[in-house]
Amino acid sequence: MQHRITYIQGKAVIILLVCLLIPAVMPRISVKAGGRKEVKVRTGIDVLASRDFDVIAGKRVGLITNHTGIDSKGKSTIDILAETDKTKLVAIFAPEHGVRGEAEAGEKVSSDRDTKTGLPIHSLYGKTLKPTREMLQGIDVLVYDIQDVGVRFYTYISTMAYAMEAARENGLDFVVLDRPNPIGGMAIEGPILRKEFSSFVGLYPIPVRYGMTIGELARLFNEEFGIRAQLKVVEMEGWQRDMWFDDTGLPWIKPSPNIPTLDSATVYPGTCFIEGFVNVSEGRGTDHPFEWIGAPWIDGEALAKRLDAMRLPGVSFSPCEFTPKSSKNAGKRCSGIEVSVKDRSRFEPVATGLYIVEAIVSMYPAQATWAYKGSHFDRLIGTDKVRHLLEGEEPASDIINSWAPEIAEFRRVRENYLLYNLP
Repeated sequence: MQHRITYIQGKAVIILLVCLLIPAVMPRISVKAGGRKEVKVRTGIDVLASRDFDVIAGKRVGLITNHTGIDSKGKSTIDILAETDKTKLVAIFAPEHGVRGEAEAGEKVSSDRDTKTGLPIHSLYGKTLKPTREMLQGIDVLVYDIQDVGVRFYTYISTMAYAMEAARENGLDFVVLDRPNPIGGMAIEGPILRKEFSSFVGLYPIPVRYGMTIGELARLFNEEFGIRAQLKVVEMEGWQRDMWFDDTGLPWIKPSPNIPTLDSATVYPGTCFIEGFVNVSEGRGTDHPFEWIGAPWIDGEALAKRLDAMRLPGVSFSPCEFTPKSSKNAGKRCSGIEVSVKDRSRFEPVATGLYIVEAIVSMYPAQATWAYKGSHFDRLIGTDKVRHLLEGEEPASDIINSWAPEIAEFRRVRENYLLYNLP
């Protein structure tokens, strides 16, 4: 009997120790009502503030940001840096869509003055895309804090690259406050951009979907493409590569007017290719941009039936009708498809987007018209080869399979710049 009591007591001690240790090794996981686990991530601005702004302490700061630059409690990075006495915020730089994120795609952004702090706001999407020497007067360090969406043609990463070049040319430090890749840090998709198709919607030879955070991407840009800025990345805490944005516990702030939800960000790497047509709507001017695709001359039922028959992984298509309030086909009744992601872990947005383009080109060769004779589609996908192959009726599946070797090579190079471990 005494042996049994000793055994039970020992077992109780072990259980108690396990209960005490679990919170210690899993400090960022809590259980919400219903048993769902919520992971709390601290972004770069949270970590920087917790370290008393060490990497920019005593320096005059130029902040490249917009409305997505907030801490985990929703406070603006502008206000955080303006209020601390550890550093001095002297200027703000605004990317496409402006510092408040309200300007439409392609709309020029004017320089302004911040109403709360009185600081100048320099536009990096107007007369210049790159900070000028005059803009950088009186600045010691450029700090970048903008939420990316994980796609090559989203222009915020081009703004970052140009700003890194300006920092190096003017002897300034460059600090990236890291943020999650909202569509995860694992999947890599799409062809590598060819140098002759470099533009503001794709500067460097990387895939469409690169599976990196903005800080990791800055490291890759800096070394692989010869920027050579004095770069520092303030890493997140608690983020894991297989997380989607809604796994982080962070508030979703739409990064631009036509990425209002995580659902739109999820399909965007592929359905943005529809921008390559001058007369097919990608859903801009509706409540579901990039999820709804159509035109007045498309038979939505026929297109949905064709795409659904392909049984593409993690996605389904249904016919829909909509009338865009702005952008292409504004005020016109469009018939088309709704792209519904059923399993995002299996969903391949870039491949799916190409299958949609293939179907439209095949079904409506007389109506579907390329924008700028195809050059915009070429810039988005990073080469003119894809369009020429589609026009020559090369199966999209063969085109997609041809990307495998270059994706494998990019994955190898990418590993040198990752800051967060693979699961």
